Amino acid sequence: QVQLVESGGGLVQAGGSLRLSCTASGRTFSSHVMGWFRQTPGKEREVVAAIRRRETSIFYADSAKGRFTISRDNAGNTVYLQMNSLRPEDTAVYYCAADLSWTKVVTRVAEYWGQGTQVTVSS
Repeated sequence: QVQLVESGGGLVQAGGSLRLSCTASGRTFSSHVMGWFRQTPGKEREVVAAIRRRETSIFYADSAKGRFTISRDNAGNTVYLQMNSLRPEDTAVYYCAADLSWTKVVTRVAEYWGQGTQVTVSS
């Protein structure tokens, strides 16, 4: 069992930065693929970024490339999403997720999910 808790969301002006954190419970964090997702009302949840357990593979959605950076600290059971050059269209609830399968994470069917943290970007 893995429990995930996100933090770091908030209100920021366009062009600003935020760093999201997701801390996992359990001793198997380092075995899991981790991902960040976002969702706005009326839309499907979309994958933002994903990272393999040893950072051997990293995926970014086109909307995140060049602006967002995903990283992980396996010793601290934490995955991060550094978001720079934020835009109003980045406004969403951001979730982290974990699964042993890369495919399940990038196709949005990961086993474990956090409760989400709100990110609001004002213009």
